[in-house]
Amino acid sequence: MEQTLIIFKPDAVQRGLVGEILSRFEKVGLKLVALKMLTATDEQLHGHYEGIGGLMTRKGESIFNNTVSGMQGAPVIAGVLEGVEAVEQVRKMVGPTEPKSAAPGTIRGDYAHMSYSHSDKMQKGIPNLLHASADSDEAAKEIAHWFTGAELQSYRTNHEKHTF
Repeated sequence: MEQTLIIFKPDAVQRGLVGEILSRFEKVGLKLVALKMLTATDEQLHGHYEGIGGLMTRKGESIFNNTVSGMQGAPVIAGVLEGVEAVEQVRKMVGPTEPKSAAPGTIRGDYAHMSYSHSDKMQKGIPNLLHASADSDEAAKEIAHWFTGAELQSYRTNHEKHTF
């Protein structure tokens, strides 16, 4: 089984979409093994976006700062999903990072519409509802960054009983 990190960003929390989005993951058979609400610190966000993701290195300090600022606008909800090829499944369901480019049927395509150019003009992070790990190596690092081993639960779902 593969695990992946998701973070419901402040716009998802403030819009009251967390339950609806989380149910989409559960409906396809992904298992929730950890979930917590928190106010992300500068240290957590720097470790996540630069230490693991290299955002500032890849995209520049302005985009990094806008992203961190946006992630601190309200609480976030971090979670770990588990399932067969969970990283790829979640990425497919979430859609591309830019909501404007996301197809209907994806989470971003159904619940967001912002473009990079608009968020750049506004000098703020793009409200795209969720962070989802890009690959399994990144997922492992991100899960260890946001959760302790004791916070990850192990149990068997009815879906697993029928699938395996």
